[in-house]
Amino acid sequence: MKRTMMSLIGVAAALGAVTGVAAVTAPGGGAQEAPRSSSLLPVQRSALLCPAPTSSEVGQTDYTAFAPKGAAAGADGKKGTAQLLPAGTVKDAGGTDNGKGKKSTGKNGKGADAAAGQAVAPRDTKPVVPLQEAGKPVTTSTDSPDAPALVGAADGTLAPGWTVQQTTSVAAGAGRGLLGLSCTTPDTTFWFPGVSTATDRQDYVHLTNPDPTPAVVDLQLRGKDGSLGGSAGEDITVPPHTTVPVLLSTLTTAPTTNASLQVVAREGRIGAAVQATDSKLGSDWLPAAADPSPSVVLPGIPKDATSVRLVALAPGESDADLKVQLATPTGLITPAGLESLHLKSGMTAAVDLKDVTKGEAGSLVLTPSGGGSKAPVSAALRVTRGKGAKQEMAFIPATRPVEQRATAADNRDKGSTLSLVAPEKGKDAKVKVTASAGSGGGTPVTKTYTVKGGTSLDVAPPTPQGLKGTYALTVEPAAGSGPVYAARMLARPQGGVPAFTVQTLPDDRGTVLVPTAGQDLSVLTK
Repeated sequence: MKRTMMSLIGVAAALGAVTGVAAVTAPGGGAQEAPRSSSLLPVQRSALLCPAPTSSEVGQTDYTAFAPKGAAAGADGKKGTAQLLPAGTVKDAGGTDNGKGKKSTGKNGKGADAAAGQAVAPRDTKPVVPLQEAGKPVTTSTDSPDAPALVGAADGTLAPGWTVQQTTSVAAGAGRGLLGLSCTTPDTTFWFPGVSTATDRQDYVHLTNPDPTPAVVDLQLRGKDGSLGGSAGEDITVPPHTTVPVLLSTLTTAPTTNASLQVVAREGRIGAAVQATDSKLGSDWLPAAADPSPSVVLPGIPKDATSVRLVALAPGESDADLKVQLATPTGLITPAGLESLHLKSGMTAAVDLKDVTKGEAGSLVLTPSGGGSKAPVSAALRVTRGKGAKQEMAFIPATRPVEQRATAADNRDKGSTLSLVAPEKGKDAKVKVTASAGSGGGTPVTKTYTVKGGTSLDVAPPTPQGLKGTYALTVEPAAGSGPVYAARMLARPQGGVPAFTVQTLPDDRGTVLVPTAGQDLSVLTK
């Protein structure tokens, strides 16, 4: 009898534990209020992955790590840790490093089959940008063409909102320009509208495995007629704590200028980002777009953009009809000649919007057209500044709204522009923006902005008093504020080239909804 009762209690405890984990890890689709018997608590652990920055001999990469101050208390009373460690690489059967300008071959001579290669441990295991305290950025730099990918985690007080910015400046060559990326969180599915396998582009998708077990990944490219024939991106094995770059042009026999890439981890989880290099327009990182949704927002088109290209995909089984609008400082307008956009199921469409901003900052808003299907869509923009041989490109993917907080690291005294957009008419957004202390000193400064519903606002963000080094920007909507989306542009001219990069600022998901769980033995008798 005693043994039976103990078994029942053990089963009930296990059920309670499973329920708690499911609630913590369930995907969040929007801002939540904690229901009765639930609590909104800070996360206790977070993970980030940074891809290998560049193979250029004339490139320099800056890493900036930051965690918002006062975000949480450690579960065990300790302040927590946050650091990145170098990841391993994969050599192919011929012994050449993937991702250094050489094509990687796999099964049947196509694609990149990491399982056929050899995982090589990193030469250096020293932690990169380890944080000691919240509220103050930590920075480091490297000019090594063999700088590795980085895999890291944060816990305790440093876990909620932990952000790492990777910014690379390449002075010359085909990949010249400014490449910026907020290091990504691991996941199982990623969407990349805007990739290319054309002859003037060299796009690598970097797959990084943070876990101690192998990940198995499938890559699928879609063009204007659907899946690209000759795709060979199945069963790519990414060894534990290792990165594998895959050249997208090796996955298909049909060069395609405007395509979409879907990355799916069938086993394990990964981080994924695309490094795009154009022979005329320089290079930058294309981050994954937000999960497909019937309505998407792409914030932060610079006011001096000389060319804007929209690439969109309807990945579901239904076509999508979209209303295309530009949120300007004065309201929502419809770009001339683009009242609507029809996306066929499973196919990629591209539209050149040219100089759509006409000298005013703007953000693109895509919503289902009246009475049309509410099929989910994924989208991204390729934005160009400059003219002729002095052009530079960057990418703006669709992003999630800022529900509670978002952070942009690596801001300098000059060169940063913060974009805020409230896409819904009549729903103004009130936003608090905090400039952190500098990495070398300075006092935080806070400023509040109001964005009228249906408009976009570009501002030079506040800077810390007595700033030394770099600083972080934290964006927090006020309670009851209308939906708001954000992006940050970094501009660092290079010899007449208006080099720049844009990072969208999705909510950092620094809190999770945790239900209050208790034992209920009655479930075992029903």
